[in-house]
Amino acid sequence: MLTLSLQFADPRHRALLPRHKVRRWLRAALESGAEITVRIVDADEGRQLNHQFRAKDYATNVLTFDYSHEPVVVADLVICAEVVEREAAAAGIDIAAHYAHLLVHGALHAQGYDHEVDDEAACMEARETELLLALGFADPYAVEAAAPDRE
Repeated sequence: MLTLSLQFADPRHRALLPRHKVRRWLRAALESGAEITVRIVDADEGRQLNHQFRAKDYATNVLTFDYSHEPVVVADLVICAEVVEREAAAAGIDIAAHYAHLLVHGALHAQGYDHEVDDEAACMEARETELLLALGFADPYAVEAAAPDRE
């Protein structure tokens, strides 16, 4: 079960993110029921939130605010459209594929996955790759190996 609120503060990619696709991508990554809000923002809002909650003064691709892991996952995922666009272009990948990756990545964070230490990062990246391949996308880390580093 997934309760989804999909918000577009930055509407530039609304056509790439129909509710049924966002729901499918999130469900693939969820191990239990969830209540998730996905908010697509512009660089100003992304930078402001990243500064306020992570003390970093730039917009990042995805921020995950997880409030509960049990009995259901409750989280907000904030994705910056401008950063997604820039990263997809730099990696030479489809914007929708990058959104799918970031939604899976954020959903895993919402369930307690992390990538702060090498062992956790390897586990999380392997899970992301498995899920994205099952969804019909390329391994995001194979693609990103050729792209510039990102946060």
